This record gives sequence, structure tokens and C-alpha cells, in this order.
Amino acid sequence: MRVSTRSTAGNGKHAGKATARKAAAFLVAALVLLAGCSQSSGAGNVVGQGFVSGDGSVQQWDAGNRKDPVVIAGKDFAGKAVSTADWSGDVVVVNTWYAGCAPCRAEAPDLVKMANARAADGVKVLGINTQDDAGAAQAFERTFSTPYPSIQDTSGAVIAKLSGVVPLQAVPTTVVLDKDHRVAARIIGQLVPGTLDAILDDVLAGK
Repeated sequence: MRVSTRSTAGNGKHAGKATARKAAAFLVAALVLLAGCSQSSGAGNVVGQGFVSGDGSVQQWDAGNRKDPVVIAGKDFAGKAVSTADWSGDVVVVNTWYAGCAPCRAEAPDLVKMANARAADGVKVLGINTQDDAGAAQAFERTFSTPYPSIQDTSGAVIAKLSGVVPLQAVPTTVVLDKDHRVAARIIGQLVPGTLDAILDDVLAGK
């Protein structure tokens, strides 16, 4: 009986140690996985990273504190040249997106509605897509009936130029250029229609 008692206790201790080792190994694996996700989704250059979640933060610049005008130019997914230089005197809304980005798809109907409603006010919309080939991008444009062009920027050259003026830490990011095409506002992440409308009202009024 004594031998049996000691053997059972020993087995219990070994089983407890094994369970503890498994739990510790699982915890370490989980921490490694979480660390990897954190590194892959960190803010920074949005080209080639896929979706990086924005926090919806808004930054505006007073008219007297804006930097020099910017020209955004490239080709759309049909190969047609597009340049904001052709939209002199118009307010321009620039939006980064790609077809597989969930918040990009969520905000697309609001952008389309705004583009149609504000066209008569002198507001142009321009998309910049850093991820998709023509097939994926044009399918997105057909799905949402986008009335505005998007520049294909898989090289990142267009984004790099704009990033030198205003940081673009997430996809989607929306940038508003005033009538002189200086950066007036930036929204990081999925936009809120009422917020964008208020920004456009201010910029159109010269504020």
C-alpha cells in the first residue's frame, strides 16, 4: 500500500509538471504570435503592408500654416493620365484605398455620395491605390460606381511624394487639398461623412 501510494503521488506530480510545461509553451507561442502581428501592422509606409488600422483621428491646418501646393499625377487603371494640376481652383479630396481593405469598402459609398453631391461646389475626388492590379481595382470601381479616377501606384512613387508633405500612416487615409492644392486636412482611417462635410465647408469658405 505504501508503494502504491508513493507511485500515485509521483505520477500526479509528473502530470502536474507536464501540464504546467504545456501551458507555459502555449503562452510563449501566443506571445510570439502577438508580437509578430504587432510588428507587421505597425504604422509607417503603407506601400506593401496591406491594411493598417487607422484611429479615425483628424488633423486640420489653418490657411496661414499650410505648406506649399502639391501636384499629384499618374495614370488611372485604364492607362489615362490624371493630374491635380488640371483641377486648378478646385478643392481636392485624395483617398488611399485598395479592393481588399474592409474599411475602404465600408467608406466607399460615402465617398461616392460626397463626390456626386459636391461636384457642383468645385470638389474633386482622387483615389490612390498602392496594391491592386487593374482587374481588382476596376471591379471595385464598378461595384461602387465610383465617379472619380484612381491612380495606380504599386511603385509607391505617388504616395512617397505626398508623404513628404503629410504623413500617411494607414489605409484608408483621406487628405483634403484647398483651392491652391495645399494640404488642409487629413483623416486617418475610415472617414465619417459628417466630419468630411464639415472640413469641406471650412476649406471651401477659405478657412
